[in-house]
Amino acid sequence: MTAKRVFEIRTYTAEPGKLDAMHARFRDHVAPLFEKHGMTTVGYFAPTDEPLSKDTLIYILAFPSREAAQKSWEAFRQDPEWQRVKKETEANGKLVAKIESVFAGPTDYSPLK
Repeated sequence: MTAKRVFEIRTYTAEPGKLDAMHARFRDHVAPLFEKHGMTTVGYFAPTDEPLSKDTLIYILAFPSREAAQKSWEAFRQDPEWQRVKKETEANGKLVAKIESVFAGPTDYSPLK
C-alpha cells in the first residue's frame, strides 16, 4: 500500500488575552521549527468573525503520510529549541487553552492534493 499525503487541520484556542502572544510564538518560533522537522505549512488563518476572532488560530500542515506526521510531531516535541521557546513564552502563563486536530485526505476532485 502506498502512503498518501495527508493534511492536518489544527485549531488553537488561546487563553484569555493571550491570542497576540500565541500568534507571535507561531510567527517567530514555531513556523521555522515546523519546517526544520519536515512539516509543510499550507497556511495560517485568523477567523474574522466573533467570537472566534478573539481567541482562535487555525492552521493546516501537509505530510507525505500519517506515519511521517507522527514522526515529525515526535521530533518537534523533543526538540530542545521548542522546549526552550515553550518555557519562555509561557513564563507569564499558558498561551493555549485547547487544541483540536483533524487529519484529512484530499478528495479526488480537490485541486490541492
